Amino acid sequence: MSKRVMNPAARITAVALATAGLGASLVAGAGSAFAAEGKATIATAATGASAAVAAQADAQAQAATKAVKAAAAKQAAAKQAAAKKAAAQKAAAQKAAVKKAVKKAAPVAAKKSASWVKPVSSYTLTASFNQGGAMWSHKHSGQDFAVPVGTPVKAAGAGTVVKAGPNGGGDGPAYGNAVVIKHANGKYSQYAHLSKINVGIGQKVGAGQKIALSGNTGNSSGPHLHFEIRTTPNYGSALNPAAFLRSVGVTI
Repeated sequence: MSKRVMNPAARITAVALATAGLGASLVAGAGSAFAAEGKATIATAATGASAAVAAQADAQAQAATKAVKAAAAKQAAAKQAAAKKAAAQKAAAQKAAVKKAVKKAAPVAAKKSASWVKPVSSYTLTASFNQGGAMWSHKHSGQDFAVPVGTPVKAAGAGTVVKAGPNGGGDGPAYGNAVVIKHANGKYSQYAHLSKINVGIGQKVGAGQKIALSGNTGNSSGPHLHFEIRTTPNYGSALNPAAFLRSVGVTI
């Protein structure tokens, strides 16, 4: 049997071609593998970037929400503080207004509540109750207030005039011109030696109302007001006027 012998030149050419083909295959395979790996890396990078962007956006959204809430809370706190301040100012203004009204009304209330007053405002006390002396047939029945002629004489308390006129209003010439007032507590006050009488019998008077002018009429050693407190409208029922006035809150 005879062997087929390949031409040496042809053999070299065939080996070269085979080698070239194998190299091409290897190169092609390596290129394909590298391309696939590159695509995977790009996809992974893209996914990571998207996640980072999403995380950053979420963080910014949360920060924005917190900022909005903080601003709202600050605004609410400021509004509440302003309302509290306004309420405090209003309360202070109301308190000041009430205090002012009370202060303004106090003198009026005090005036209304003063049920008894002094019969004259400025005076010097002279002869006192139950004092003895040649001036009187019995002991002195009242309290004398030395004042100039024409000094306003006031009703010591509210009541009704039951005596008014000369001759002591009916109690005798020693009293000169006189007035007697009946009071709600059953007591009577008398005002004597007057120069002028400004009220009449039956007239109602208030505490502190001017009823006459002081004088020096009747049995008098000088200008003064003779003041009595009585249990009846008539002479002989006198009480200590200074003690009575003290009992109703008036000191002379």
